[in-house]
Amino acid sequence: MSLPRRGFLARAGLGLAAAAAACRRWEPREAAGRAGSTDAWGQVRSEFEGSDEYADLSALLIASHPRQVRDAIERYRREIDRNPTLYLQKHNRTLQAGARNAAAAYLDADADDIALTDSTTMGLALLYSGLRLGRGDEVLTTTNDYYATHESLRAAAARSGAKVRKIPLYEHGEDVSAGALVQRIARAISPATRAVALTWVHSSTGLKVPVALVAEEIARVNRQRNESARVFLCVDGVHGFGVEDATMNALGADFFAAGCHKWLFGPRGTGILWGRREAWAAVRPTIPSFVDGAAWEAWMEGEDPPGPSTASRVTPGGFKAFEHVWAVREAFEFHLAIGKSKVAARTHALARQLKEGLAGMPHVRLITPMADELSAGIVCFDVDGLTPPQVVKRLLERNIIATFTPYARTHARLTPCIRNTEAEMEAALRAVRELA
Repeated sequence: MSLPRRGFLARAGLGLAAAAAACRRWEPREAAGRAGSTDAWGQVRSEFEGSDEYADLSALLIASHPRQVRDAIERYRREIDRNPTLYLQKHNRTLQAGARNAAAAYLDADADDIALTDSTTMGLALLYSGLRLGRGDEVLTTTNDYYATHESLRAAAARSGAKVRKIPLYEHGEDVSAGALVQRIARAISPATRAVALTWVHSSTGLKVPVALVAEEIARVNRQRNESARVFLCVDGVHGFGVEDATMNALGADFFAAGCHKWLFGPRGTGILWGRREAWAAVRPTIPSFVDGAAWEAWMEGEDPPGPSTASRVTPGGFKAFEHVWAVREAFEFHLAIGKSKVAARTHALARQLKEGLAGMPHVRLITPMADELSAGIVCFDVDGLTPPQVVKRLLERNIIATFTPYARTHARLTPCIRNTEAEMEAALRAVRELA
């Protein structure tokens, strides 16, 4: 479903309209990217209220909202405060549908296949706790995946009796190849495997898994199986979501979970769980839905909901920060107005500037692969003689906001996004150079 972009630009105001128009003329090497400049990225930057005191290179954690999202949250908050019951009764269903439609336009998917969640973690938990697994079934994942995946799978296995098997996907991400990653996963699939649980972009190293190639291998496996034994490809996509110019069909996954409050710059406490239409039948709902009319009607009649599971049935109900849920629409529209391909090119260009600079420093070991096909916006590195927390502390003393990876093996991280500038990348590189 396409969005009324002209109407969006009119609502958003002249600031983004000018930025979007300028982005259409933008060439990668022509954007100066400095706040206050007349180029497209300077105008995009002006949509945010980030502090000029720091170079904030922590986009992978939690985002600042652009003007359109801030204004939408405030507009809905005022309306709820003015008359909460009537406004909710009159508008909630329509506004939630608007959020799903905007997500569908961004993903090039069907809105009926999207569940609205609170975060990536909630989406993964809903998915793995709901997957129809039994004793003798297996979920394959990797030792490189994140706590949210591992813990969701552990809890799901404890309830279902299924097994979770973890394999090392790589030892050194900086020198791995796409083919080697795919083959390691493909060779590990066993007759008992019913799901493969992967992370698109690893927050531990910045490595981007070639999900589409993995999906092709899993499709080959499934062609040799009957439907009851098929393997589902389940992806934590949050650190590629809002960075990469990809669609659900292009990725080829069966399920895709992501939060909207990181690279997408959406309202805090929002996320999506997308599933292929025919795959939703394999997921039992965990939290009662407030948007699935068939479930409500069945409850009224004292019956079980009819038919297979759907995204609506898996969408968790309950009362929420509705102004945030509804305003996720503006976050998707903000990205679409700029252009997904331009967002991807800009983010990769800033990350590449960091990687090339870090790779040339003798006291630094770059962890993230240099190639765009194996990386996105996360840049991980080590500095000789300093622990990653010490690196982050020293950089903060130089007004550079970095993070370190919350894993057993830690690295320092710099994670730029489209509101950053080339000048900030140089400032970060200069600060790292001074740590020698």
